[in-house]
Amino acid sequence: MAGIWKIVLTLFGLLVLCSQLLEGAEEDLAAASDCTNFQTTTWKQYLGENKLQVQYLIFTPQNRNCASIVSGGSIEEIQASNFNSSLDTKVIILGYRALGNKPSWIDDLVQALLNAAEVNVLVVDWLYGASSVYNVVVQNSQELSVDISIVINNLIALGSMQESFHFIGVSLGAHVAGFVGSIFGGKLGRITGLDPAGPMFTKASTDMRLDPSDALFVEAIHTDMDNFGIRIPIGHIDYQINGGKDQPGCIFRYMICDHMRAVHLYISAITNPCPLLAFPCQSYEDFVTGKCLNCDHPFGGSCPRIGLLRNGGITVNPLPKEEVFMLTTDAPPFCAHHILVDLHVTQLSRSSRIQVTLKSEGVTQSHSQVKLQKGVSGSKMVMAHSTMLCKIDSIELKNTGTRFYRKDEINIVKICISEVPSDRKESLCVENIKLKEGNPWSHDFVKLCN
Repeated sequence: MAGIWKIVLTLFGLLVLCSQLLEGAEEDLAAASDCTNFQTTTWKQYLGENKLQVQYLIFTPQNRNCASIVSGGSIEEIQASNFNSSLDTKVIILGYRALGNKPSWIDDLVQALLNAAEVNVLVVDWLYGASSVYNVVVQNSQELSVDISIVINNLIALGSMQESFHFIGVSLGAHVAGFVGSIFGGKLGRITGLDPAGPMFTKASTDMRLDPSDALFVEAIHTDMDNFGIRIPIGHIDYQINGGKDQPGCIFRYMICDHMRAVHLYISAITNPCPLLAFPCQSYEDFVTGKCLNCDHPFGGSCPRIGLLRNGGITVNPLPKEEVFMLTTDAPPFCAHHILVDLHVTQLSRSSRIQVTLKSEGVTQSHSQVKLQKGVSGSKMVMAHSTMLCKIDSIELKNTGTRFYRKDEINIVKICISEVPSDRKESLCVENIKLKEGNPWSHDFVKLCN
């Protein structure tokens, strides 16, 4: 059985390798110069089960574009860098790297953090140990956490406070952050897990994966729960992006597009003003069918927000453990306004569907399907749109019916669209619409924005 698992995990690594090759072809690789000096490894070394080798790259406001390299993390090395113990420190831990090269997103994340606040950024370069057969890398990750904890202890000895550390872990790196947090008894300030890895972790006990006890605030952004991401909630706040699974725009892209969407979403949240808000709900199905329209419970009206706000903007104490949901668009900055479509019809003799299209500035469009059940007179749906409600120019409805039956005429008593959260009172409504097969209906709105 052990031999079979080794084959399975090797194949998993090869799949990720192929995906990262495609990823590298699609994305710009490391726009900055090579002064960051990431380690590299080779295919031969990959097959030879790489051992752990770690170096630390320190960026500060004084050296934003070229890191100080700290190979052992000793106090003397740190003192020779520009590290400022009076500032907060962001610690970036990458995950499994089949290619053994520097991730293409590293520079963007480092610069986003430095532009957002005056902080130190510590990048953990363990590429050599992160590039092997997956189960070997998982074993390396536990040793890595001990190495990192020694460096953090040295930073604390130089004046940093435990709560000033914010770990940002990608995939497997999220669990490494959890291991480090556990070593410090959960006293580190914050851990952000960007689609924490699932293989070998979904069924693991809490001491063998990231969990809420690992830091004062733990959040996880889930974008690939049906493949490479973990399938369970593991933080104080677990953001389920588009249901936590298939991401818009990823259908025909490289295989780990869904998995890496969490990284690009997080960078976008830091660099763009449009807030990425999420809503507490029992399930994704309940969320998209309009059953969860505010953040009153358990957050006291403040919706959790991806980014750098303290505790994600949550002010209640003690922190709850909650799954929250949001929709996004298919491309950067990914920010979507959540539009509630509230449809009232005369009761139908059979189930049907209506395609709803929202347009802004005559160009931007978003589409979604409203399901109408037999004998039911109303239906709600939340859809993602790239502009706020007051910038929506028009709405179009199309009777798409069912696949096997003639499409009956649908008598719409009233349709209203409003922006979620529901405490925003304005809504746009149209009444008395007869929607026939093959005859789309549309209505133009007067812009309401100041």
